[in-house]
Amino acid sequence: MPSQLISCTKKNKASAFGSKKMVTAWLCLSTSFAPTARAAFVRNQAFRSPSFANRAALSNRGTLPSSRMRQGPTSLASSTAKDYDLLNKEKGLDSYSPNEFEKEIYSWWENSGCFQPDAKQKPNGEKEPYVLPMPPPNVTGRLHMGHAIFVALQDVLARFHRMRGRPVLWLPGTDHAGIATQLQVEKLLISEGTTREDVGREKFLERVWEYKAEQGGHITTQLRSLGASADWTRERFTMDSDLSKAVTEAFVRLHEKGLVYRGEYMVNWAPLLKTAVSDLEVEYSEEEGKLYYFKYMVEGSDDYLPVATTRPETIMGDTAVCVHPEDERYKDFVGKKAVVPMGDGRTIPIIADDYVDMEFGTGALKITPGHDPNDYAIGKKYDLPIINIMNKDGSLNANAGIYNSLDRFEAREKLWLDMEAATLTIKVDPHMQRVPRSQRGGEVIEPLVSSQWFVKTEGMGAKALKAVEDGDIKIVPQRFDKIWNNWLTDIHDWCISRQLWWGHRIPVWYVGDSGESEYIVARNEAEAREKAVEQGFSEDVVLRQEEDVLDTWFSSGLWPFATVGWPASEGVEGSDLSRFYPGTCLETGYDILFFWVARMVMMGIELTGKSPFSVVYLHGLVRAADGTKMSKTKGNVIDPLDTVAEYGADSLRYSLVTGVTPGQVSSLPKKPLSIFRHS
Repeated sequence: MPSQLISCTKKNKASAFGSKKMVTAWLCLSTSFAPTARAAFVRNQAFRSPSFANRAALSNRGTLPSSRMRQGPTSLASSTAKDYDLLNKEKGLDSYSPNEFEKEIYSWWENSGCFQPDAKQKPNGEKEPYVLPMPPPNVTGRLHMGHAIFVALQDVLARFHRMRGRPVLWLPGTDHAGIATQLQVEKLLISEGTTREDVGREKFLERVWEYKAEQGGHITTQLRSLGASADWTRERFTMDSDLSKAVTEAFVRLHEKGLVYRGEYMVNWAPLLKTAVSDLEVEYSEEEGKLYYFKYMVEGSDDYLPVATTRPETIMGDTAVCVHPEDERYKDFVGKKAVVPMGDGRTIPIIADDYVDMEFGTGALKITPGHDPNDYAIGKKYDLPIINIMNKDGSLNANAGIYNSLDRFEAREKLWLDMEAATLTIKVDPHMQRVPRSQRGGEVIEPLVSSQWFVKTEGMGAKALKAVEDGDIKIVPQRFDKIWNNWLTDIHDWCISRQLWWGHRIPVWYVGDSGESEYIVARNEAEAREKAVEQGFSEDVVLRQEEDVLDTWFSSGLWPFATVGWPASEGVEGSDLSRFYPGTCLETGYDILFFWVARMVMMGIELTGKSPFSVVYLHGLVRAADGTKMSKTKGNVIDPLDTVAEYGADSLRYSLVTGVTPGQVSSLPKKPLSIFRHS
């Protein structure tokens, strides 16, 4: 018997269950135990109860003969189920009903400490711990098939190594999910006839914590229902006090290394969420739109440059018209001025740059440095002014002139009508285009220039690349090495500030009346004040903390080491940090390889000097039986809890892992789940 199961049975204080059918449950579940472990389970639990004394004969039949154990796994499982069914019938018991017993059996496991790693190290010969960080689901989320497959696969790993006698830490927890959680609470406030701005930051955060208290326990209860043998005594939440301190420490250390900075750059702005989001949080979809052709009149003449755009409203932010220097059609216009349509006579330069493709469209481009990433680069090259015409909610601001306060899409229609009336339009063509949408809010992303906090990723990305190249980290399947390399070699600095209230507030204090030009990075306000005095400010100088919070993925990037005691336990011999970091295996979906995995590797190496795990095992996405994506609109979503209630957790788990291939999309079996259930 594995040493850990022995310790579990010694610790157990729970009373035996009184139901006759529990014998069926124990014997059926024993097909996943080693034979000696199964026998010990029965001896130490079922037959301690007098109510089971008359079933002593069953204990001698709880372990199959060794000759039977030499059968193949499929035939053994089948024959074992038949033997148990025969025993049940001989003793007057019905077939095993999982929903009657799984919860109680799981409680016995958990209460007995079966899921905890051994508390004591053996002086000479303890096996190396097997550490499996659980990807933290959203704290207010609900169970779906994505959770079910990671529980099935990770539980196999945890139980396998536990039965080999290794101390296993499968560390569970939940993520505060900044955007998703704040959205839910904002919806609640709107239903009550108010907004977060109305109630203020402090009261809003109180409501979020209340919401978390009401909704936050469901997901972990549901994970238990799937049989997840995680060490719940170590369950963590990304906004726990010590994890919040770890986030602050990480920000301060990265800033001290020169890896965190504040800058004004083009960002992806989500108007519904009213926050910047990273490149990875933007999803592109092919949608039918319109291509608007119009005239950019040359100042002082009847000549014009034909220009096309998919977003006419951004004309109000144009600061140049650009053509190719060798384009004979427009050579004579270079150096002259063009008049901005409906811009109250404002003029902009006509410039030439070989960035323009003469063969594409009209060959003349409007340049809007404040609202297009490519135009932003050209604007920097030619020192063009940057005009922001957009408010945080997606409406136009005073820079848009007569279109001030109109929604961006309403302004588009109004501006085009006005241009038609002024005979400045040419035509409108249907046009398929890639539309950037917010992964969370679903709204169209607006590129705009904004002051944000960034992490320099080039050097950190190079270290993450080297970790895989040198074999410190192995990615399974190996074909994802190429994807890993491509992304990390073309990585951009990471925008880590979010204009939210729920999350880890950025540990930056602005000094006095300087606006945002002078700031201090510190672990708390007292330290910030101390640093301010050292820099020559008075002791009573006004300090104002940054309003923004950090990207949720910043805190999640610390998960493998912050959850086991970093930074408080650095250098402490025998601590969880020294024992359980680095981890062994990270099992997760390939869809968050860059959202989460790459950032954990970059942060882990930079802050601890070690790769956070040695193996990354990527599972695929779960589809419906016909291979299509599950969606509520299609009506093909399968609730894991409904499946567990009808067929049991074992049936669902077995169906998910049967024939699964790392990194490949898998479909639920077309065969009924009943074929996977215990008899």
